[in-house]
Amino acid sequence: MDPAAIGIWGIACLVIVLFFFNIPVGFAMAIVGFGGFAIVVSPQAALTSVSTELWHIFSSYGLAVIPFFIFMGNICFQAGVSERIYRTAHSWFGHVRGGIAMATIMACAGFASICGSNAATAATMSSVALPEMKRLGYNNALSSGCVASGATLGVVIPPSVVLIVIGLYTGESIARLFFASVIPGLVLSVLLMATVWLLCLFRPAWGPAGPRTSMAEKMRSLPGSIEMVVLFLLVMSGLYLGWFTPTEAGAAGSFFAVIIALLGRGLDFVRFKNALEDTVKTSAMIIIIVAGAVIFGKFMTITRIPFEAAAFVSNLPVPRELILTLMLMIFVIGGAVMDALGLLMITIPIFFPVAEGLGYDLIWFSILITIITTLGAITPPVGINTFVVAGTAKDIPLETVFRGVIYFLPAFVLCVILLMLFPQMALYLPGILR
Repeated sequence: MDPAAIGIWGIACLVIVLFFFNIPVGFAMAIVGFGGFAIVVSPQAALTSVSTELWHIFSSYGLAVIPFFIFMGNICFQAGVSERIYRTAHSWFGHVRGGIAMATIMACAGFASICGSNAATAATMSSVALPEMKRLGYNNALSSGCVASGATLGVVIPPSVVLIVIGLYTGESIARLFFASVIPGLVLSVLLMATVWLLCLFRPAWGPAGPRTSMAEKMRSLPGSIEMVVLFLLVMSGLYLGWFTPTEAGAAGSFFAVIIALLGRGLDFVRFKNALEDTVKTSAMIIIIVAGAVIFGKFMTITRIPFEAAAFVSNLPVPRELILTLMLMIFVIGGAVMDALGLLMITIPIFFPVAEGLGYDLIWFSILITIITTLGAITPPVGINTFVVAGTAKDIPLETVFRGVIYFLPAFVLCVILLMLFPQMALYLPGILR
């Protein structure tokens, strides 16, 4: 059988294994990739190639960047940094209509800048912000929707675990990916807050104004967020000035996160142990996904499907913008039915060569698909953020959370459109690093 045909059957088998046998995506990609390689070449060649690739992956110094940044986020989570960020945003913006919801989104953005995880941001901000919005009489759809949507900033604003994995898998600079995501992440944050403002403009009862705080109270709340700013600037400025490699930045960030937590007396032995356990579990899951993706990508390479797809698409007599739109639609649909990281790992070997063949900058393309796939965290049937929010807020039904996030979907679409119209949103800051 032709290698390309075997590759197509392999992709079909991967879909079947994922959706009908409920096998974790990392193992599914490894099984299909190994089997496909054995059929196209030979079982002995598959064993040799897989063992070599796995040794290369697990002995890679760069792979340490994943647990370092995850540990930094878990330390900040256990130390209650998110609560202090929320209190600061609450003090400054809580007195305007819809201000608590806007403060929640700002707190999500702030916590995302040191956490890098959707689910962790959703769980944290649900427990912190939802009770306050309920006390002030906020509409349940607005309050739960803003938390679920704001938590998606965890994979857009650096340090994003998804961007780290994309960088490790594609060979793109992780530092450049981090800087590329800063402006789009801020734009998306502003668009989400603008959504709250518009909703409360037309439906004032949904977001009543909170109590006004004095300037003295506002100033007293600022130290609670300074630690987040310091930690973020340490990581990003260290990368910009060349003090750190991405791995060293993660190690430095983790070290200073522990110091900040100890100085703030927000970390004891139990919380430190919980942070370590969560780091090990999450890191192991991500590394297994990366390993499976590399094996599957090796199989895709020998079938030449990515290259033939890139050549075929590049020669189509249609505008490249149409092809890009179709690819983005696949990411939207795929993100709605499976984990975003798993989807990216499956599609990168196929779509990245196509994007490169069309002449798109791969750093820009990485940020674009990262934003697109975050929609999967808030859209059914997967929508992990919505399930986390509904699970935390026992009195808000899941359907109410899903209804709430619908109001925020146009913000994501508009952000993607702006990024397509103005690629410098993602390329300006990385250009400074050249």
